Amino acid sequence: MNSVTEIAKIAHEANRAYCETIGDYSQDTWTCCEQWQRDSAINGVKAIGAEIVTRPEQSHENWLKEKEETGWVWGPDKVPSKKLHPCMVPFDKLSKNQQMKDRLFFTIVTTLLGR
Repeated sequence: MNSVTEIAKIAHEANRAYCETIGDYSQDTWTCCEQWQRDSAINGVKAIGAEIVTRPEQSHENWLKEKEETGWVWGPDKVPSKKLHPCMVPFDKLSKNQQMKDRLFFTIVTTLLGR
């Protein structure tokens, strides 16, 4: 059985690899990324595990709420030091590539949780 942290690591690494295929190299590996990034993935896994999140769209909304609560706002580029992120929009306003990240995360997590 995978732990929440192990599942979060797997989902993070899959998303990082996917991002690279679309030209986004802004995500560090799990072992090199900031703790807030690991915490965000862990929180996403916990929300899916608790069935607070039951669809990829809700996964994004959960992430968005977490970011807003910690002071992040929309910006054209991801700038963690300024808490700017271009994905600070509702799921239906994301590009198809960005929506795919939420679908990928959700699918990996639900699969590894055995759902």
